[in-house]
Amino acid sequence: MMRTVEPFQPAGVAEPLGHYSNASRAAGERLVFVAGQVGINADGSLAGDDLHTQAVQTFENIRTILASEGLDMSSIAKFTTYLVDASDIDAFYGVRDEVFPRLFSDGGYPPNTLLVVSRLVRPEFKVEIEAIAAASAGD
Repeated sequence: MMRTVEPFQPAGVAEPLGHYSNASRAAGERLVFVAGQVGINADGSLAGDDLHTQAVQTFENIRTILASEGLDMSSIAKFTTYLVDASDIDAFYGVRDEVFPRLFSDGGYPPNTLLVVSRLVRPEFKVEIEAIAAASAGD
């Protein structure tokens, strides 16, 4: 599959602080907007009560949604991540250290905005991630 999203590092901007790029270019005419995903298994059960388990399942949910459109994670143009506890930021970075090399094997990590919010739609959710993906018009 041809990569339709090209993460890049513009000159004059500091290197990213973690597994993300400062920007990406999306080629093609078809965009896929993935609603905020949380750590819920396909059967509707909560993946776990810890950030690690929920975050891993959240990325898997996004991967599954993209696959249903014939896309993979390299199609991601941007993530927006919501955490409910600032003390989970390092743990979230740890999850990305663990799963991103597998999900983005070419090392091209998409831009990500990370926000800490007071809560998500249900109090047991610790993380929510939404995504924008791009596909060429022929995909």
